[in-house]
Amino acid sequence: MLDVSDHRRAVREARRVVVKVGSSSITAPQGGIDGYRLQALSTAIAKKWQQGTQVVLVSSGAIAAGMTPLGLSRRPKDLATQQAAASAGQGSLMASYTQAMSIHGLTVGQVLLTADDMHRRSHYVNASRTLERLLELEVVPVVNENDTVATEEIRFGDNDRLAALVAHLVDADALVLLSDVDALYDGHPRAPGTSRIPLVTSAAQLAEVDISVTGSAVGTGGMISKVAAATMSTEEGITVLLTSAEQAHEALAGEDVGTCFVPTGPKKSARRRWLAHASNVRGRLTLDAGAVEAVVQRQTSLLPVGLTGVEGRFAAGDTVDLCAPDGQVVARGLVGYTSAELAPLVGRHLDVGRQAHGRPRAGSAPRTVVRRDDLVVL
Repeated sequence: MLDVSDHRRAVREARRVVVKVGSSSITAPQGGIDGYRLQALSTAIAKKWQQGTQVVLVSSGAIAAGMTPLGLSRRPKDLATQQAAASAGQGSLMASYTQAMSIHGLTVGQVLLTADDMHRRSHYVNASRTLERLLELEVVPVVNENDTVATEEIRFGDNDRLAALVAHLVDADALVLLSDVDALYDGHPRAPGTSRIPLVTSAAQLAEVDISVTGSAVGTGGMISKVAAATMSTEEGITVLLTSAEQAHEALAGEDVGTCFVPTGPKKSARRRWLAHASNVRGRLTLDAGAVEAVVQRQTSLLPVGLTGVEGRFAAGDTVDLCAPDGQVVARGLVGYTSAELAPLVGRHLDVGRQAHGRPRAGSAPRTVVRRDDLVVL
């Protein structure tokens, strides 16, 4: 059985790592960039690059950096002021990273994303291509949510989720989540008698853990969002290390700091990773027991005869959840029909070579509801 050091070796020896840092770790409590802490983080990342590991940095901080120029004493709550602060702060944030990395001979490149860029397959592929090219050119990508244009409906909610999706996007080997909390604890970190959890091997292990710690005054995330991001990543075969920004060097070196989340599943193809975590679900299809067994166990395509219900409005090519009779989501895929076309076909066995209304199809079988190549079991 692998011990803690074996799992941390996955971070130390990773070919590609995504590092996420929260606002509170690189900015002052009242806003503005903390140059000393940002330089320390940049030095740790630069050393990892110099050791031959490609590092993608997902950095919060634009809104916090813009608070001082706008004369704000606390993080704004309304969306318009948040967007204005992000606009004022993003330039100074990137300027700080550019200066800090240049000391080590590294160039940085800014990549701003919205949730819509992840939901849309074409945007997702383009973002992947851009990041791959930056890494090939030995440029350090600095990724952030595009807070200047993101609306409440299309926001990630916090950069922990964004970091997990970026780890999927670049096929990372490890994800390091840095914040102002040095690890996951078996109780509230400030409560007496609590202790650090060095290793998490399953979701069941988290059932009794208090993860209600909220974000800082300048950030949006908390321990709940970090554990959710870790779960998203470990399901895709990515090792996750959660610790404080002050321990970034030790974390990237594979030392015994923070909490290490062990992969719980194998890596999927890029297309299936997108389907499972980044695509925008437009509807739900309920399957009978036989169809669930065929899709989940034998991983076959889904046919209309296996359906018992259709919910939502969707177009052909949209993402839908496939649900068991009890409502549990068992798979996700790209649907071959519109919702209007599919509703009359529920439970019907369509003859090969004929359309639903009886006329011969042009020498082929009816469309499958979801093709096996466009489906991922959850």
